[in-house]
Amino acid sequence: MNEMTANHADSDARADLISYLDFHVEAGIDAALDERPHDRFAEAEAVQAAAPRAEPAPRREPPPRREAPPGEDAPLEFRRELPSRDPPPREPPRTYGNAAGAKPGEAADDARARAAQMQTLEELEALLRGFEGCTLRFTAKNLVFADGNPQARVMFVGEAPGADEDRIGKPFMGRSGQLLDRMMAAIGLDRTSAYISNVVPWRPPGNRNPTPQEISICRPFVERQIELANPDILVCLGAPATQTLTGTKDGILKARGRFYPYRLSDGREIRALATLHPAYLLRQPVQKRLAWRDFRMLKTALDGSAPGK
Repeated sequence: MNEMTANHADSDARADLISYLDFHVEAGIDAALDERPHDRFAEAEAVQAAAPRAEPAPRREPPPRREAPPGEDAPLEFRRELPSRDPPPREPPRTYGNAAGAKPGEAADDARARAAQMQTLEELEALLRGFEGCTLRFTAKNLVFADGNPQARVMFVGEAPGADEDRIGKPFMGRSGQLLDRMMAAIGLDRTSAYISNVVPWRPPGNRNPTPQEISICRPFVERQIELANPDILVCLGAPATQTLTGTKDGILKARGRFYPYRLSDGREIRALATLHPAYLLRQPVQKRLAWRDFRMLKTALDGSAPGK
C-alpha cells in the first residue's frame, strides 16, 4: 500500500512539473540560461563596490568676460542670439494607418474605413499585410490571418497568435491548436469544416496579452472577416474574444456555455457561443468537462439549424 501511495505521489509530482514547464513555454520562456538562479541586483552592487572610485575632475573657471568698448561689436562668443523671424517649420500631416503618426483612435477609425471597403477575404488579408496602424506587425514574424474553410458554417475566433502560430503563419498550430483539433473532432468537425481566426492577427511580444488599444485597432478587421465568412455560428474562444465580440464584461467562467446575439453591419444576427480557450484547458485540465458541455451545445445547434449558405 505504501508503494502504491509513493507511486501516486511521484505521478502527481511529475504532472505538476510538466504543467509548470508548459506554463513557461506558453509564456514564451523556451530556453534556460543557467542551472541555478542569479541575484543580478546583488551582483551589480558587488561590482560597483569593487570598482575604484574615480576622482572628480577639477573645476575649470570660465575665462573672464571682455567688455566691448563703445562702438565696437561684442565678441562672437558673447553675442546674444536673437530669435529668428522665420515661421517655425510646419508639422507634416498625419497619415492614418502609419504606426509612427496616427493615434490609436485615429488608427482604429482608419482601420474601420479601410476594412469596410474590402469585398473578399483575399482583399482583407492583402490589406492587413500592408497595414501599419498596429505596432504589433513590426515585432511579429508573420501575419496570422486564418485557417480552415471560409465557407464553413462555424467560425472559431481566439485572442492572438502564439510563438508557433507566428512562425507558421496560421492560427492554432501549437499545443492549444492540437487540443482544439481534438475538441472539434469529438463533434465531427475538422479544419475542412470550420474556419479559424483571432481577434488580433499578430503575435504580441513574449506572448503577452494584447492591450486594449491593440484590440481596438484590430477589431474592425476581424469584424469584417466575420461578415465576409458569414458563418451560421460564431464560437468565441476565451474571455478576450468573448468580451470583444459580444460586449459582455463577465469573466469566461460565467460567460461560457451561453449564446449571444452577434449583429452584422447589415443588420443580420448570428449566434455567438462563448467557451474556454484551449490554452486555458491545458493549464486547467479539470475544466475540460465544461468545454465538452459547450461543444455539445455547438453540435446540437449545428444539427438543429438549417445551413445558411
